Amino acid sequence: MTGWAWTALALYGFWLLAAFGARTVIQRRRTGDSGFRGLSGTPGSASWWAGVLFVVALLGAAAAPIATLAGLPVLIGHIPAVHAVGTTIAVLGVAGTLIAQRAMGTSWRVGVDQEERTALVSGGPFARVRNPIFTAMAVTGLGLALMVPNVLAFAALAALVIAVELQVRVVEEPYLRATHGPAYAAYAARAGRFVPGIGRQRASAADTNP
Repeated sequence: MTGWAWTALALYGFWLLAAFGARTVIQRRRTGDSGFRGLSGTPGSASWWAGVLFVVALLGAAAAPIATLAGLPVLIGHIPAVHAVGTTIAVLGVAGTLIAQRAMGTSWRVGVDQEERTALVSGGPFARVRNPIFTAMAVTGLGLALMVPNVLAFAALAALVIAVELQVRVVEEPYLRATHGPAYAAYAARAGRFVPGIGRQRASAADTNP
């Protein structure tokens, strides 16, 4: 089991460095801005909890393999096929995260500044799904949880899913509707929220007519 834990820790470390470290460097070189906007909302609000739970999820995903190495028992017996499937899922999630981030270009952000206006990205992986980065992050989290299926791993995955739902529904979608108006309404009507075809929003006449 320790071999899978080390693999999960290494894969998670690579994901963090590539998706946040390297992406931040690229963003700063292209725009002079890191792209990080931090927590939004007042403490205790849904948007604030979204940011807090993201941090909890990131810390928990690192703590899970470390805890396994320290002797924390797994919830699923040592079944190599499960861990191998988890590794494959995690690798696909990491790749998906990087591909979707690249597709965002200079519009990539961590967090939302309500006063800022960035281009609406609707091409590449965003053509069918409005939040492919979050989808890929959840896939990565699922894969890591299957690699070291202990209580911390599944708690981190749950925190990530809740954080994503809050961030998208409470923070990002209202911001995008207010910022891009009819363009976002038309886009949301044809692209799913997290997977193709699911979570599309019905555009009203007020949305489609400026």
